[in-house]
Amino acid sequence: VQLVESGGGLVQAGGSLRLSCAVSGLTFEDSTIGWVRQAPGKERKGVSSIVISDGSTYYTDSVSGRFTIYSDNAKNTVYLQMNSLKPEDTAVYYCAAVPVAWGPVVEAYEYDYWGQGTQVTVSS
Repeated sequence: VQLVESGGGLVQAGGSLRLSCAVSGLTFEDSTIGWVRQAPGKERKGVSSIVISDGSTYYTDSVSGRFTIYSDNAKNTVYLQMNSLKPEDTAVYYCAAVPVAWGPVVEAYEYDYWGQGTQVTVSS
């Protein structure tokens, strides 16, 4: 299983970034894919997830209304569109997956597979 993230970078507060996660080695349509972030000195925290088969989603409260998760099933890729970014969004963002479609994943420990992470830095 491979999860390859891209799209991180440095952006000013109020700006936008789009993260991409290309997935291989899983039956994409039977999986739940999500994004987990880890800020310096803090634990990993689930940010958002999507059940590929039915499109149901989860967002943690702090990003609801600003971030959007969606998938391109033809490309086996999941995206996280991040708008109105804040300095507190600064973290390493990991793409993560679980090969089941029971419902959106909330907690980081629920994932089985992880990408290498991409840094997102929001300056004030």
